[in-house]
Amino acid sequence: MVRFRYLAPILAVLACGSAGAQTYPAQDLHFICAYPAGSSSDSIVRFLAEKMRPQVGRIILVENKPGANGNLATEFLARAKPDGHTILIHAGSALAANMHLFKNPPVDVATAIQVAGTINRQAFMLAVHIASPWKTLAELTAAMKEKGDKASYATYSATATIMGELYKRATGLRATEVSYRVGADTLNDLKSGALDYGIYDPPFAMSQARNGNLRLLAVGVKDRLNAAPDIPTMQEHGVPDIDLPGWFAAMVPSATPKPVVDQISKWVANAVRLEATKQFLNGFGSDPWIGTPEDGQARLISDIKDWGSYVRMAKIVPQG
Repeated sequence: MVRFRYLAPILAVLACGSAGAQTYPAQDLHFICAYPAGSSSDSIVRFLAEKMRPQVGRIILVENKPGANGNLATEFLARAKPDGHTILIHAGSALAANMHLFKNPPVDVATAIQVAGTINRQAFMLAVHIASPWKTLAELTAAMKEKGDKASYATYSATATIMGELYKRATGLRATEVSYRVGADTLNDLKSGALDYGIYDPPFAMSQARNGNLRLLAVGVKDRLNAAPDIPTMQEHGVPDIDLPGWFAAMVPSATPKPVVDQISKWVANAVRLEATKQFLNGFGSDPWIGTPEDGQARLISDIKDWGSYVRMAKIVPQG
């Protein structure tokens, strides 16, 4: 009898947990976007919300919480009630980078955040102006070697900075990095010849290529993207060891019950599996990625380790 008396509270907790999972979602969902309304990230978040609503059977509200390179949204999620009703749709690679780009990141994402469902894989792209004489990365590399330290290139994010440093280290280039606020600010300087090349995020790169402003020479991942099969990898042009994939995912607080995490994973996978989603993501220069929560979490942990090496290699001084 004594044994059963002590066992009763445990069984009660388990029963409550099971009931909670069965009634999920008990209210509307809140999707958190780490960037402003109208941004490419915001477009991805709102598209996913639209495709998930029929499955969820609840309203999905999108809340934009920009600031501190995504840290504000990440901290908001980490402090949210771990019941699956608050979900951050964000780049897992950005969360990993922020662990090293800031001296005191507000959240240890490795322990505070759980990846519930993966969405896509994407890659930064190296580009020149459409009027540039260089048609391939090999041609650009040869020309930049001749220019020596008079060569210059544009960046506007930590990923672009890392990719630029890896490219220079692998080829022996001495080009000067010029940092900009956003990709659009680089176009006039690229057109005038003040810049030789730039490194761009995939949505901006693809849109500017379609608009006839940029020629995309290479992607910064080891395998070509299905979204852009005609653009070779940097490795194909003799620049080894460059593999910097970005990826978006749905994330929840780490204490979220496993059945709830699995349910979110199923919803996300079903939405990503749609042909309309594939076409949408391809338009942003990315490929769909359907992975388990375990796949996503493993990638997050791996990226955190890799970004520590990248930041040290590029001699980036952490903020704050």
